[in-house]
Amino acid sequence: MRTNNSAPEQNSRVRCLVTGGTGYIGGRLAPRLVAAGHTVRVLARTPEKLHDVPWSADVEIVRGDLNDLDSLRAACRDVDVVYYLVHSMSSDAADTFAETERRSAENLATAAYEAKVGRIVYLGGLHPGSGELSPHLASRAEVGRILLDSDVPTMVLQAGPVIGSGSASFEMIRHLTNRLPVMTTPKWVRNRIQPIAIRDVLHYLLACATLDYSPNRSYDIGGPEVSTYVDMMNVYAEVAELRRRRVLVLPVLTPKLASLWVGLVTPLPPRLAMPLIESVQCEAIAYERDIDALIPPPPAGLTSYRDAVRLALRRTANGEIETHWVNATVPSIPSDPLPSDPDWAGETVYTDMRSRECAAHPKTVWEVVESIGGENGWYSFPLAWSVRGWIDRCAGGVGLSRGRRDPHRVQTGEALDFWRVEHVERGRVLRLRAEMKVPGGAWLELRVTPVGRERARLDQRAIFFPHGLAGRLYWYSVLPFHAVVFGGMLENITSKAERIEANGTQEAAAAS
Repeated sequence: MRTNNSAPEQNSRVRCLVTGGTGYIGGRLAPRLVAAGHTVRVLARTPEKLHDVPWSADVEIVRGDLNDLDSLRAACRDVDVVYYLVHSMSSDAADTFAETERRSAENLATAAYEAKVGRIVYLGGLHPGSGELSPHLASRAEVGRILLDSDVPTMVLQAGPVIGSGSASFEMIRHLTNRLPVMTTPKWVRNRIQPIAIRDVLHYLLACATLDYSPNRSYDIGGPEVSTYVDMMNVYAEVAELRRRRVLVLPVLTPKLASLWVGLVTPLPPRLAMPLIESVQCEAIAYERDIDALIPPPPAGLTSYRDAVRLALRRTANGEIETHWVNATVPSIPSDPLPSDPDWAGETVYTDMRSRECAAHPKTVWEVVESIGGENGWYSFPLAWSVRGWIDRCAGGVGLSRGRRDPHRVQTGEALDFWRVEHVERGRVLRLRAEMKVPGGAWLELRVTPVGRERARLDQRAIFFPHGLAGRLYWYSVLPFHAVVFGGMLENITSKAERIEANGTQEAAAAS
């Protein structure tokens, strides 16, 4: 095997490329690399999704795709370390996503070698050394082999379920345990697994940047305890001060049925729940701890599962979730601009436009607008929104249960219940794209405009592009509810802004 001989020296300033920067792990690693003094370039298919993240000004964001070798060549230029943090979590046919992952890994390896990259760091999954693997674990293992057999020294870190605020594994455990005092589960929920806290994963990934030599092998990383999903749910219940959960094991419950059940009870759609569930059919434990000789554990030791849950719950309660699984699972968002022409691609455009002035400063109105959704609700007819969410879940959609990452601030590209934030012009415009199951494309736009002194106008626009006859029938079937839903939303948002303004004026007067 030919190798590049350009490994970064220990403690030096390293030039890093992070792939998967819009994902759960990459979105947390990039700012930590910056904080450690490294130069960071982030590869994204849709750079617009990173424009609002707090660290966007500290990194170089480049457009690229793992299936586009030329874009990878440009991204790898003048880079010391490449972090490969992209995984397909699609539930498509195994041969389809496996081939996509294989081709992406080969492209990355080729581009990295040509650019004389010193090291590739890949985050894979813990898996047994023998026996049949689930399609997704098998694909991850194959990606690791491709990179290890490449011409660039590669470190493959193999991790079990990652526990942290917003991680898919934690959210699945959290919602199942919160909502089901009695659970029917497959028999393999008693298989041994070794979860690891997100802070420990980041510890190992960050340390990989400054190793003084480049080993070419895989390393198992895991938390300090070996557990089972049953035990993990019961520990979660203790930390969350819930009663101990009863688990009824059903040998006939297949991964497909289990993923549909998880999709109904939790925010995770079946297409994401399926690979998670398939993965726990195999024991996922660290069979060796060779990583300790290369990268010592954190000074305070590895985080216990109980502490990882406690930290995740605290951050969730405080709205301090840096990244969330929902922002990494829907590709190409945002992609289509909001059409403004009433005739678009030969289709009729249906709109519901409403406007209301209020006696509140535009900044106050914007704060109410930006906090819409999630625990804050949609400011009109909660039952209608709940029913629409359940209908969407039953139809295989995402429903309302995804909530929002932060209770007060939104970012372009992130999920907001069954919407996706398509565009944010801070203080002025919030545009949401519907991800619910509808026979067409739907958007909701809220625009705040100053009108006179200490007054603002809120313009609200719902847009729908119907697909065929079904789309037209859908629009007219929901049209009678618009006055209640959209009219109530407009009135309640502006009324809340006026109340906040009035309370603030009274408090200021009392203080003076």
